[in-house]
Amino acid sequence: MGRAYQNRKESMAKTSDQKAKVYSKYSREIYVCAKSGGVELEGNLALQGLIDRAKKDQVPAHVIEKAIDKAKGGGGEDFSPARYEGYGPGNTMVIIECLTDNPNRTFGDVRHCFTKTNCKIGTQGSVSHMFDHSAIFVFSGDDEEAVLEALLMADVDVSDIEIDDGKISVFAPHTEYAKAKNALKDAFPEIEFDVDEIQFLAQIPKEIEGEDLEMFEKFIGLLEDLDDVQNVYYDAEL
Repeated sequence: MGRAYQNRKESMAKTSDQKAKVYSKYSREIYVCAKSGGVELEGNLALQGLIDRAKKDQVPAHVIEKAIDKAKGGGGEDFSPARYEGYGPGNTMVIIECLTDNPNRTFGDVRHCFTKTNCKIGTQGSVSHMFDHSAIFVFSGDDEEAVLEALLMADVDVSDIEIDDGKISVFAPHTEYAKAKNALKDAFPEIEFDVDEIQFLAQIPKEIEGEDLEMFEKFIGLLEDLDDVQNVYYDAEL
């Protein structure tokens, strides 16, 4: 099917300010994940995957440890998830995931990004029905049938499996994340994930160009500069 997912590009950040933003976003996400699901990696697969991803994006160990220690303490900021949807330049569709300690402030900041680029923020569900909320695992391998068999034996609801250039990509509903990850680790003890996360995948990617593309890149840049924004998903093909 050639389903496109969005690789995190934060590890390419070149300036100290950009790196600081990346570290802050990972720190916040690790803290919330550990506080809600527990700090033990064996019992919190989402935290385990998040820490692995942070390490690949060169987040220092002390940043990760500080976030986990803060979660152990039980105090600290009270962040809650917030998700916004809307239409970007070129009639693209966008989903923005945030962690916030002030929902009113975050909504105002996100809405400002829309209005500044002549876009329209929508209501809950206005565009998410055009995305699949998927767990994604990518790892080295060449035996697609063995992977499918392992997942089916574990009663995982597999959406799709692809193989390309020695890499296998597994897609499953986001609710199957833990079950799918455990099945893969049990079947292939030496497995190392290149991608291990949950994303929104556009069902129908859209090509944009010219002025729409320029404005879209400005729009995404404004969103990613916001401290409360964790992830931005869209249907545009860049």
